[in-house]
Amino acid sequence: MPGALTPERTAARLCELSSDARAAVLVDAAGSLAGASDLDPERARVLGQLAVGLFEAVDRAPRAEGVEPPEQVEAQVEGGAVYATRNPRWTLAVVARRGTLSSLMLMDLRSVLAELEGAPPIRTSVSATVAGDLPDPPVPELGQERA
Repeated sequence: MPGALTPERTAARLCELSSDARAAVLVDAAGSLAGASDLDPERARVLGQLAVGLFEAVDRAPRAEGVEPPEQVEAQVEGGAVYATRNPRWTLAVVARRGTLSSLMLMDLRSVLAELEGAPPIRTSVSATVAGDLPDPPVPELGQERA
């Protein structure tokens, strides 16, 4: 399919979608680096290894019987945060700014992985920046007289 997201472009795509993302990597099920955002190759390899190690640690953690290992993780560290999500084929991890909204970043991670798996591309939009371009509100403002 033309324009389909490739593993090599997946991490960069995530960074394009989120202004809070600093660096991202995609790792395949065998633990090999499949793609990275604008990182030098050695830093990308190390980040990929750390992402795999993060899930290995999570998988070893005790949990109630019948509870599956988590598909996503969040780690807050001084000066930033790490978010990662996985499915049977891929692990996608991102280093983000400290104030990043967890729910939005994790949604972006899942959405980009879904796009890689063939889901429709994520739609983006540009916010309105000129008040004059906005339609009149459907309800008059409180305290203002109607003309």
